[in-house]
Amino acid sequence: MATDATYRGTVYPWQCDHVGHMNIMWYVGKFDEANWNLFARLGLMPSYLRESGRGMAAVQQNIAYKRELLAGDIVEVTSRLLEIREKSIRFRHEMRNAETGEVAATCEITAVHMDRQARKSAPFAPAIRNVALDHLDPEPAMA
Repeated sequence: MATDATYRGTVYPWQCDHVGHMNIMWYVGKFDEANWNLFARLGLMPSYLRESGRGMAAVQQNIAYKRELLAGDIVEVTSRLLEIREKSIRFRHEMRNAETGEVAATCEITAVHMDRQARKSAPFAPAIRNVALDHLDPEPAMA
């Protein structure tokens, strides 16, 4: 899964701040779009979420900014599923400048599968959990 982009796009001039680089709100937005593409690969499609009354909620998000992105830069995000638990998943996005290959930012998120009506966490359906287990890409051991 790590080699398949979960987001591709460009940096528009109106996404840049007074310093001339993409403003942090747009990094978050592009990572959010990658979330939904990753979720779809796991079976958490919009139709499933609507029909089952389920939803996904981020409970922790850590972003590291590594390099600037400027107007006109092409952006690509790849994603890795790091952990699946009964009711939550943890994954990592890596945003690159598609032309240079340089990592612009990383984002690690923990998200909870929830019952939207009860407003509580809920276990993943077995079919979704099984797909997620097939995509699991644990972090390499620290040296």
